[in-house]
Parts: sequence; C-alpha cells; structure tokens
Amino acid sequence: MTIYGYCRCSTDKQTIENQHFEIKQYARKHNLHINHWVEETISSRKSLQKRQLGSLLERLQPNDILITSELSRLGRSLLEIMCILQSCLEKNCQVWTVKEHYRLGADIQSKVLAFAFGLSAEIERKLISDRTRNSLQKLKKDGRKLGRPFGAKNRELKLARSQKKLATLLAQGLSKQAIARQMKVDKMTLYRFLKSDFFGPQLPTQTTDTLPPFAPQADPESEGSEPNP
Repeated sequence: MTIYGYCRCSTDKQTIENQHFEIKQYARKHNLHINHWVEETISSRKSLQKRQLGSLLERLQPNDILITSELSRLGRSLLEIMCILQSCLEKNCQVWTVKEHYRLGADIQSKVLAFAFGLSAEIERKLISDRTRNSLQKLKKDGRKLGRPFGAKNRELKLARSQKKLATLLAQGLSKQAIARQMKVDKMTLYRFLKSDFFGPQLPTQTTDTLPPFAPQADPESEGSEPNP
C-alpha cells in the first residue's frame, strides 16, 4: 500500500504550504505516513494529461490511498471530479480528504457513492449535450450560419477580407500567380476564391486590339477618269 499526498494551487500567488501542512497533520493524526508527495502549480482548466495528477492516477494500485486537502483540488468541474473519483474507486483505491472528511474506499458505502458519482456524471453529460443541441437549434432557427467560417481552412477568409486590394491588383494587370504570392496564399486558393460567389468585384476582362471596320478601297486606275457616256 502506497500513500500519496496531493497538493495543487492555480497561480504562483497562492501557496501549497498550507495544503501540505494540513495533509501532514491529518496523516499524523491517523497514524499514516505519506510515501510520495505530488505538488503542482497549475490551473485546473488544464487537462489531466498536462497535469501531474494524470500520471499519478495511472500509477495508482489497489489499496493505495490518495490524500488531498479538498475535492476541489482534483478538478475544476463537478463532472471532472466525479470521473476522477470513479476511476480511483474502480481501481480499488481510496481517496481521503481533509476538510470534507471523505474516506472513499472499497466499503459498501463507497461503492454506493461511486454508483451515485457515475450516475451524476452521466446525467451532467446528458444535460450538457442537451443544452448544446438546443443552443445550436436556436442559432440555426435565427438564421445564424453554423460551423467553420468560410475559407478559414484554405485561407480564403483572408482573401474575402482583402477584396478591395485584390480588385486593385487585378485591375493593374498582375498575373494571378504574382497576386497569390503577394497575398501569401496558394495559387489554387486564389483561383477558387475568384470563381466563388464570395468575390464581389468582377474580374477585369482582357481587351484585344480590333481592326477598324472594313471599308472598300477605290481603284487607283479609276480615280480621275470620267464615266463613259
């Protein structure tokens, strides 16, 4: 059995010394010895993969004990905390808290709590999904276009915001390859944008030199001669 002490604070202005002291006093009161300390200064908004807590949860073995000052040190949202507790209980580990006096372990009470945690997490996930779906339906009903903005992937959004400059370059007679290089986009991206309905100005048409209308020329031999009577 390994006992872990976990301390976390969000910013450098906060301190983990108080948490460390509380856990140490709590362990001494219950005749426990902390084998490993995990201390980190990081926001709970970060994912578990980017936090030391994530690697700690993977190292936990059956009958290990994780002691923290309060449940809020484990995660930011109720859903995340419940998922962490459920994962620990499924590994047959114990989670003890100093302030709430929780001892979540392998007893029947903890299993009931684990079931309640899992059920509550599932309900919260369902509520989040329903709220998201209802919000999207309302936006769609109001005429809002959903999804990625047009051309964001292929940098066509940049061209859409610079249509005036693009029209000026086209009017100056620059080649499309030179325009694409100056606009810092791919040549095919420029071609697609010019052919799309999002390009307002019309492309300047190339003018070709045309011959003057044909007029019959007079015969030089007939000039000055008078017609026969």
